[in-house]
Amino acid sequence: MIEKYNIFDEIPIDKKEEKFFELFKNETIKVEKIVSNGQKSPENFWYEQEKSEYILLLSGFAILEFEDCEVELKKGDCLNIKAKQKHRVKFTSQNEPTIWFAVFY
Repeated sequence: MIEKYNIFDEIPIDKKEEKFFELFKNETIKVEKIVSNGQKSPENFWYEQEKSEYILLLSGFAILEFEDCEVELKKGDCLNIKAKQKHRVKFTSQNEPTIWFAVFY
């Protein structure tokens, strides 16, 4: 049987924590939907992930901070983050959910 999924199903509003939904995973890649509601990275915290991450912002607004720049993301914007590239979430929308589609490879 073929399973169908709508990316906009299950959009929780939780101001306390981000929600992560694993959509697909195998030995090579992982696909997630992430829902943020004003969350951001803790002060002085940086991601340095083992895998590269390709993100597509489906709704909302976000600012990612890198060591040497900031990148503003709006609905429809895509970004590739290389493995081990230091980054953090500086801002996500507070008045509407920020929905991320993330592929870790």
